[in-house]
Amino acid sequence: MTRAFESAGPLDWTAADERLERIRPRLAELGDEVGAEAAEEARTILDDAELAPELRRDRVSTRLMEAFRLHQSRAAFACLYELNAAHLYQQVSARLRRYRCRADALDVLQEVFFNVYRYPHRFDCARDDAFRVWTATIVRNTVLKHMRSLSRSGRGEVALDDLAEPKDAGAVEPVRDAIDGESSEECRRVYVNYLFLYLSFFQMLSEREQRAIQMVEVEGLSYREAARGLGIKLENLKMVIFRARRKIHRSMRRVFEGLSPDLRPARDPAGARRLPHARLETAPLTMDECPLGEDRDA
Repeated sequence: MTRAFESAGPLDWTAADERLERIRPRLAELGDEVGAEAAEEARTILDDAELAPELRRDRVSTRLMEAFRLHQSRAAFACLYELNAAHLYQQVSARLRRYRCRADALDVLQEVFFNVYRYPHRFDCARDDAFRVWTATIVRNTVLKHMRSLSRSGRGEVALDDLAEPKDAGAVEPVRDAIDGESSEECRRVYVNYLFLYLSFFQMLSEREQRAIQMVEVEGLSYREAARGLGIKLENLKMVIFRARRKIHRSMRRVFEGLSPDLRPARDPAGARRLPHARLETAPLTMDECPLGEDRDA
């Protein structure tokens, strides 16, 4: 990798057509490494005067990258660097400015070409502009990765002019205070309705289902301890709790979907509490109307 960069040389800031002409003498070395056919294909593209310099650069770069993918040719990589280093440097610099990152663009550029060197197997030469599109993705990912590494190490720099004025942490805006108050009231109302629904459907469960949920969810007993207290097998207890939870969940979901609950009283149909379905749709319950203080085992 180091020798490939050394043979590539420094950044070439000349125009695209001049850079294309500069790699022409390297095609002989390229032919020695990847074969005369690949070198002749690149030379044919260079000689096509009807194509704009940028299009010729894209096509030659795609052919060179494919040659590097197949043969790991140092000459192909050096030509890639000479043709594309300048405009990739501009892409890196533009992204660093956009993200307001003070990282060294040359360091990021070297990492971009390092990724090109490491992952040629991910390149697909199906399109003429494949190398340009592929390297644009590499530039974006490399810049973001570089920024994350700087952030983790605490070395990220931000200009003082870019810092916003600090806000008073204790200040509360009137509109925000009103929104928070309304949200809290709405949350409390919905929570009360949820509790009332849960309690109503809980009282429709069988005594064993109620006791199993009470022991596990309220008293905090393990499944094994609860099974021992109820005198049933551990597997049976798990099934009892699963079915009880599913009954409550299904009935609550049907209520919120505007349907009638499908959970029927398991003990005393005549004395079981009827769910005030129509009233729940028209007006929320208050804390005084919610029967949270009644004995569950009554």
